[in-house]
Amino acid sequence: MVQSIIDLGEKEDRILNIVKAMYGLKNKSQAVAFIAGKYEDAFLEPELNPEFVVKLNEIKKEKGLKFNSVSDLRKHIEKNA
Repeated sequence: MVQSIIDLGEKEDRILNIVKAMYGLKNKSQAVAFIAGKYEDAFLEPELNPEFVVKLNEIKKEKGLKFNSVSDLRKHIEKNA
C-alpha cells in the first residue's frame, strides 16, 4: 500500500466526505480509492476480457457470404426466410 500526503481544498474535502457518507466508506482513503476506480471505469481503456478475445478470434475465422449490394443481401434473406 502506498501512502501519500495530499493537500485538499475545502470543496474537495467536502466532496470526499459526501462520497464517504453516500457509500458507507470507513475513511477518506477508501473514498479516494472509490473515486479513482470510477474514473478508471469511465475514462481509461479497459482491458479486454480474455474470453471475449477468444470469441472474436473464432468469429474472424468463420467464412461468410459476400454480397455485391444491399439488394442482393435482401434477396438472400427473403429467399431463406
